[in-house]
Amino acid sequence: MRAEKRLLWWILAGSAGGFNRTRILNELIQTPRNANELSTLLDLDYKTTRHHLDILEKNRLISTIGNKYGTMYFPSDLLEANMHFFKEIWGKVNKNEIKKNYRKGEEK
Repeated sequence: MRAEKRLLWWILAGSAGGFNRTRILNELIQTPRNANELSTLLDLDYKTTRHHLDILEKNRLISTIGNKYGTMYFPSDLLEANMHFFKEIWGKVNKNEIKKNYRKGEEK
């Protein structure tokens, strides 16, 4: 398995918060956004969104332009070069999250 694919699996499927990081990347692939737009769009706390963005940036999956509140986030060259891995993982992570939420609904 390539190093890039291992990184994506770990960040998106193998660690806590992976589902939200996957959702953030999926949105950024569609349209670059700032942290406030992402938190509103994904119905996440602003600090939670910033935390996930920091992780994604440290792992070179997103790049930024601007500073402070005006910072815009974009998919990185690394992510774009490995988009086929992201799509594979997104499909599996999304499917697992749907199943997990369905099971929670059954327990109520």
